[in-house]
Amino acid sequence: MSIRRIATLVVALLWSTSCLARLSEPQWSTPRKDSALNFQWGVKIPMRDGVKLNATMYQPLGQRSPLPCIFTLTPYISQTYHDRGMYFASHGYVFLAIDSRGRGNSEGTFTPLLQEAKDGHDVVEWLAKQSYCNGKVAMWGGSYSGYDQWATAKEFPPHLATIIPVASPRPGVDFPGVNNIPYSYDMQWLLTVAGHTLQESILGDDGFWKAQLDEMYLYNRPFRQLDAMVGYPSESFQTWVAHPAVDSYWDSYNPTPQQFAKIDLPILTITGQYDDDQPGALSFYREAFRYGSTAAKAKHYLIIGPWDHFATRTPDAEYGGIEFGKSALIDMNQLIKNWYDWTMKAGPKPGFLKNKVTYYLFGDGIGQWRYARSLEAVTEKKKPMYLSSSGNNADSIFASGALIANRPQGKNNLDRYIYDPLDTKSTWDPEGDGSENDFLTDATELIGLSGSRKLLVYQTPAFENDIDLAGFFNLSAWISLDQPDTDIAATIYEITPDGRSQMLTLSTMRARYRHSPRKATFVHPGSIELYDFDHFRFIARHIAKGSRLRLVIGPVNSRNYEKNYNNNGVVADESAKDARTVTVTLYHDTQYPSALYLPIAAPSEFH
Repeated sequence: MSIRRIATLVVALLWSTSCLARLSEPQWSTPRKDSALNFQWGVKIPMRDGVKLNATMYQPLGQRSPLPCIFTLTPYISQTYHDRGMYFASHGYVFLAIDSRGRGNSEGTFTPLLQEAKDGHDVVEWLAKQSYCNGKVAMWGGSYSGYDQWATAKEFPPHLATIIPVASPRPGVDFPGVNNIPYSYDMQWLLTVAGHTLQESILGDDGFWKAQLDEMYLYNRPFRQLDAMVGYPSESFQTWVAHPAVDSYWDSYNPTPQQFAKIDLPILTITGQYDDDQPGALSFYREAFRYGSTAAKAKHYLIIGPWDHFATRTPDAEYGGIEFGKSALIDMNQLIKNWYDWTMKAGPKPGFLKNKVTYYLFGDGIGQWRYARSLEAVTEKKKPMYLSSSGNNADSIFASGALIANRPQGKNNLDRYIYDPLDTKSTWDPEGDGSENDFLTDATELIGLSGSRKLLVYQTPAFENDIDLAGFFNLSAWISLDQPDTDIAATIYEITPDGRSQMLTLSTMRARYRHSPRKATFVHPGSIELYDFDHFRFIARHIAKGSRLRLVIGPVNSRNYEKNYNNNGVVADESAKDARTVTVTLYHDTQYPSALYLPIAAPSEFH
């Protein structure tokens, strides 16, 4: 996953030619057939305030007439898009890889994310006036360069013809944290893009970063001090930490409802089931459909592959120990070119896009692309499975609680786990240990914690028939705390008939934001409230007969996140002296029927 796995990938590829590319733009899987192109390094593009951005330009050899232009605006240095430029220029487009303001050879000061809207607008309009451009300008890119397409679109440059935002984070949704829980990786990323060059060796030094994050996590240093601890005091980091809730600051990065209503472009949104920026990508997509016009929605298509963050651009058939099947290896470069041909050259619509939503269903040797008229239509119905346990004992994968079809009966049926934020010896990371290749299938941590009263486990009976799940799980859990706050994770796994575990999806929650990400409401200790975990990531899985589902509920206790000390202060300022041990009680009886809702897949639609 991008937030967790970048450093590991860089270590493996540190001195290879593809190292830099995988930070933002993986290499094309298809070799180039024609490298005889016109190439120009150091093209200077003036912004409205006089700052000049640096671009590398690729053109078809001997271009005789104006063509559509495609550009990427990236903080990861323009050379990381070299192969992309070569590909598009050899297929009838002018391509420019552009260093973000203050990065690479561009002038100005780099202010992460917030600067790209106006700069993107100015690039579009400058390109439209050049002799080699026919007035149609498109954008391309993933991750950061997916976000800046949405940022540019909200400025409404007249000559922007289409965008393809891939694996786009959304500030305030999944970056610099998820569900109001900040990532420790924030500082690792900020240091990577410090100055003008790419700090890839620092990024890839696992030992260095483990020591820095251990200093914070094991010795309970305040999260706000992380930038000073790593030796890079950062104004951006301090600004982010100062806005723990979604507010007008985070709103300023993104289109407003009024701007979404005015965006009228062909858009192809791409994400993956294991893309940790899926929440951001789908948040943009949903709001475009919530506020957009009928005409705009008719031009907006969505692809959700099985992939992780990087494979949204160069698909892989495996991730984290889970195999997707060869059908997942679509020719992404051809698909993107076909989209540009359709939207800017009056070519046919890409045949791959058989309906408005294209998603990949896999599991138990099955891998197939399926289609729906909308994201909601992917799911036929939600099937409730009610949480239950015998003897209030649900803290082991060997003697777990149950997920049952019938509503629970009785009174005072409950389970508890205890979370001490100062206990760092036996912890569970809801996303798995990203340092291992099979981290999505490794149940070692859960096995070690069985019977420890540090988490809760519920499992379905083995399915009597095959079942297809597609869409979003929901968990409605009746919970009480004896402290004013805590962080809770709910993670869902498939357990195959031979006992193998595969992580499917997860949702996290900071209790003070259980009602709204915009306002902290501290818990009244002892009160029983309904906690709706409705931020699970999209999945599409074929679950074979004999498999079961496992739900694990526990604390977010990892060096990869800001630690919550279960108090009612400013979390970023808290340390060991503020720590409170919390008891989390989950109810499942007639009065409080906690339930996990399974998304049952609808039949595939082609029209």
